[in-house]
Amino acid sequence: MRRRSWVAVVAGAVMAVLPAGCGSEAVPEPQGSWVAAGASAAPPSAAPSAAPSSPAPTAAVVVGNPKGRAAVPAEAKAVDTSRPTRVIGDGTPASCTSKAVVAAVAAGGVITFDCGPDPLTITMAATAKVKNANGPKIVLDGGGKITLSGGGKRRILYMNTCDKAQGWTTSHCQDQDHPQLTVQNLTFADGNSTGETTEGGGGGAIFVRGGRVKVVNSRFIRNRCDDTGPDLGGAAIRVLSQSKNLPVYIVNSTFGGGKGLGGRCSNGGALSSIGVSWVVLNSVLTHNSAIGSGANPARAGKPGGGSGGAIYTDGNLFTVRIAGSIVTDNHAEEGGGAVFFVSNDRTGTMTIEGSTLQRNPSDGFETRGFPGIFFLGAHNPTVKSSTLRK
Repeated sequence: MRRRSWVAVVAGAVMAVLPAGCGSEAVPEPQGSWVAAGASAAPPSAAPSAAPSSPAPTAAVVVGNPKGRAAVPAEAKAVDTSRPTRVIGDGTPASCTSKAVVAAVAAGGVITFDCGPDPLTITMAATAKVKNANGPKIVLDGGGKITLSGGGKRRILYMNTCDKAQGWTTSHCQDQDHPQLTVQNLTFADGNSTGETTEGGGGGAIFVRGGRVKVVNSRFIRNRCDDTGPDLGGAAIRVLSQSKNLPVYIVNSTFGGGKGLGGRCSNGGALSSIGVSWVVLNSVLTHNSAIGSGANPARAGKPGGGSGGAIYTDGNLFTVRIAGSIVTDNHAEEGGGAVFFVSNDRTGTMTIEGSTLQRNPSDGFETRGFPGIFFLGAHNPTVKSSTLRK
């Protein structure tokens, strides 16, 4: 990775100028059928992770922030999947297998599930990988009933326009407008990319480089990536480069949502990126943790990491917008219990609108006046109609 520099600020005081390099506990699955926080897609339903065909749950569990009032642009809404290209399953739980998911994702197109009336968990025996020529649109819609589980052993979904094994479709893989990946009405549980080294690792549930990606009406629980290391991160999602620096949309989705359900990674307990813009709308990010130690680059005797309890972002020109969202009870061993934002050339900007950020402790450092946030950019974060508290 390329080398960078940033300044750590604690309570407004300059601490140091540093050059920066580019186990889960068993907890019960919350019971309940899901209610989507928004009208852009069919209401999703929760799925227990323990067995392929557990009984249908009874209590309601809300996905995303139903009180969020951020407007969702057309390009960020769920995709119409009423006429799918392919369907996983024949109406029975037994027909919905890891092998079927891997094959469908590789084939591309609009993908739905027909696995019977009850919620179902599909434990992946292999990572589903997007083939770059099979698009340009790839939509994976769980209909609110499907959980894709990494079983605590593997990453769940992978897309990389610069991975020759998945095929090159242009001469400039780092900036192309396809494939365009949408995941919606799905649960991603117990993904784990620990030990993955391609593109620096990270992305316990989903890893993306290039093209476009958006997430709608979905939930991410108990995902993991490497415990230590500078820059790597994203227990749930890791993104490197998007076409024309267009943003990754996260809409009406939940990352964590309860004690013991959050993601854990060296950096970015939920989301992580380098040089990528994000728009997080009407979503919930809670109980996620950045568990590395030593920051970036690693202090002497430390392995590095520990920043961005919920969100870790780095790069030059990029933006982060959080609107209509709840970001609480996240934790960073180093900087930014909620959000770590470093724009190396100081061109990046961050906006928080109609959101609540509180109880996001940073054990090492954060920016004065912005509890839970470490920020270096064009100017201080813009905060509108929001609550920021310790």
